[in-house]
Amino acid sequence: MDGKANKPVLERLSHLVGTKNKLGKAIKGYSKYREANQIATHFSEYLLPVIASSRALKAQSYSIRHSVYCEELKLEATRPNKQESDEFDAYSIPCLIRHVSSDTIAGTVRMVRPTLESELLPIEKYCMHAITNDALLPTNFERSSICEISRLAIPAHFRRRSMDHFSGAEVGKLNPSTFSQTELRCFPFIAVGLYLTATALIIQEGIEHVYVMVEPRLAKNMRLVGIKFKQIGPVIDYHGQRAAHHVDLKALKYGLSGGFAVMRDDIVAKLAQEY
Repeated sequence: MDGKANKPVLERLSHLVGTKNKLGKAIKGYSKYREANQIATHFSEYLLPVIASSRALKAQSYSIRHSVYCEELKLEATRPNKQESDEFDAYSIPCLIRHVSSDTIAGTVRMVRPTLESELLPIEKYCMHAITNDALLPTNFERSSICEISRLAIPAHFRRRSMDHFSGAEVGKLNPSTFSQTELRCFPFIAVGLYLTATALIIQEGIEHVYVMVEPRLAKNMRLVGIKFKQIGPVIDYHGQRAAHHVDLKALKYGLSGGFAVMRDDIVAKLAQEY
């Protein structure tokens, strides 16, 4: 059979019309969206959500943060104990994604959850000047109704689709030759999985106002997934070019669709079993 006949219809159509006109761009965009939904449905086969409820798991979260923020990006000073933590961790819940086949942590993020008036969000302490939407200032709301998602950190070897150029020492227990292509294609969605793990906690706790300080590109990607990050201030230089964003509870509950809704529901179900 002619090899061309085996190509997906959209791929063949895209080849015919090109990618520089509106139709070509639309086809390319839809193809990427469809691929993303397919990958999202496979996510739980290879990567699992974990809440760091023990001291040992929290230490793993802080270790990954040190590796990324202190050693790789050099945004924070290195620590003798190789653990990056701060004052906000005293009232935060770290979320992790575990890579199933290697039993290693593939990423971490935390939900900062103040309950006392004296407990600030990181965005309140360092970036209040970056919030220009007065109606959505964190100080407008009860402490129990706000939280912040911060300290997203993913080891470098999990930020790639291909690991061929990493040495064994760099990837530790990972053996790239054993990974399927579907598994490798899930790795770019680890950040989404981390945000959805935090989202599961937020929905469970009924927290109405979520704040994040992120790069515009990441916010745009999350909007494509269905989590509507609303920018509430200008882009500023804070650990790179970032802007303050707000997400409300309704958007977290009902914004996702397709494969990403499946991905969220899998994460919610898994956490309900474990915690």
